[in-house]
Amino acid sequence: MSVAREIFRRKPVDSSEEESAGGLRRTMGLWQLVALSLGGLVGAGVFSLAGVVAHEDAGPGVMLSFLIAIIASSAAALCYAEFAGTIPKAGSAYTYSYAALGEVVGWAIGWDLLLEYTAIVAVVAIAVSGYFSYVLEGIGIDLPTWMLGAPGTGAGHRVDLLAALLCLLLAFVLSRGTKESARFETILVVVKLGIVALVVIAGAFHISAGNYSPFLPYGLGGAFTGAATTFFAVYGYDAMSAAAEESAEAKKVLPKAIVISLGIAAVIYLLVCVVLLGMQDYRRIDVHSPFSSALASVGLGGLGMVVAVGAIIGITTSAFANMLAVSRVWYSMSRDGLLPRYFARNHPKRQVPTRVIWPVGIGSAVIAGFLPIREAADLTNIGILMAFIVVAVAVVVMRRTRPDLPRAFRTPLVPLVPAIGVAFSVWLISNLDPITWLRFAGWMALGMVVYALFGYRNSQESPDRNPDRAERSQDRERVTGPS
Repeated sequence: MSVAREIFRRKPVDSSEEESAGGLRRTMGLWQLVALSLGGLVGAGVFSLAGVVAHEDAGPGVMLSFLIAIIASSAAALCYAEFAGTIPKAGSAYTYSYAALGEVVGWAIGWDLLLEYTAIVAVVAIAVSGYFSYVLEGIGIDLPTWMLGAPGTGAGHRVDLLAALLCLLLAFVLSRGTKESARFETILVVVKLGIVALVVIAGAFHISAGNYSPFLPYGLGGAFTGAATTFFAVYGYDAMSAAAEESAEAKKVLPKAIVISLGIAAVIYLLVCVVLLGMQDYRRIDVHSPFSSALASVGLGGLGMVVAVGAIIGITTSAFANMLAVSRVWYSMSRDGLLPRYFARNHPKRQVPTRVIWPVGIGSAVIAGFLPIREAADLTNIGILMAFIVVAVAVVVMRRTRPDLPRAFRTPLVPLVPAIGVAFSVWLISNLDPITWLRFAGWMALGMVVYALFGYRNSQESPDRNPDRAERSQDRERVTGPS
């Protein structure tokens, strides 16, 4: 085959069963998957983002901002749900694009996700560190200045020790096994939702209708601008789909988990917006601690510590979900031969990829501890948006090239729904800073070099490594067309 044909070779969908044998342990049921997804979906958006967008962009219209973002995210979620029910394998968007669009596209998205998920873990760990320091100060414990932030983030700062230790703690929990780590995440999510419910119920008794007027002080454009920001609070289900091979009855429960978790998150965010903006005029919201300032404005300042604890738990669950996701993407790429197969060997007893988990944990700890990574947040945005675009396109392509595949869930109104997801993602990407594009392009260029020197030659789908599979693929193409 020509090089051009080889780099677009597609991973056979029917290879999932043979790869799952002896691989990751299937222990997660529907509600554990929902909890994992909610861990990524309901986090900083509840405790800070809603107030920031209301104050700076949309006013009370932040409710409309979240509604727009949820609709756009739902378009991508429905595409993920179809793939999750069709190809229930580890790797999320990497695996889906590899099967639908070809190896080089799959590699690009996988390489993209390695950076995106790791950066999210580090960024989130730093956010947790800040809240934790606030809680400690509230109970009279003052930490040494040297351990409160990375160099350059403040006078006397040498390392963000709390953020680094959190990354290592999450790696330890993940290395204990899927069942144990899923139980840990589920408990934290339940506690987090309980705290959110407490704050929402308490604040609901202090809503003043006058605070909702004017509803769109910055016009409809402000609401759309706010939607671009809030979108990044409602895409956590992609991390959950990376754990497909660790779920029982994956084809049946994964699509349900995606839809249910996004529905729950939508209700939570809209309720939070209604209560937050009803308690305090958007112009007086403190962008550094929106909910705490709103509660204090109605005489409920004593709940500020509860909000801080809820933020710590909520944001920690997001870090956990993303660390699990990056370890499964790396594991899947290594199993496919695109990265060294050394990393695709599970722990013999716990059946989790500890050879990947610990490098991810240490790497994210180093980033969180020693680098001021505000710019890394933009890299996570462009990365996930690229993944959304590819998954949406892949759904349309797979419908045409493999209409025969059994699908446990079918994205409705194809190609309209995928087109909505693509259009919204392209619009958001167009608003990112040019320097973000340059850094992303540099990372992808490095990835293409790694692929050319290693992945292309060692791929499991290479005819030299797997002549039988190549022959089966050619036979299938003669019968059904390219797949």
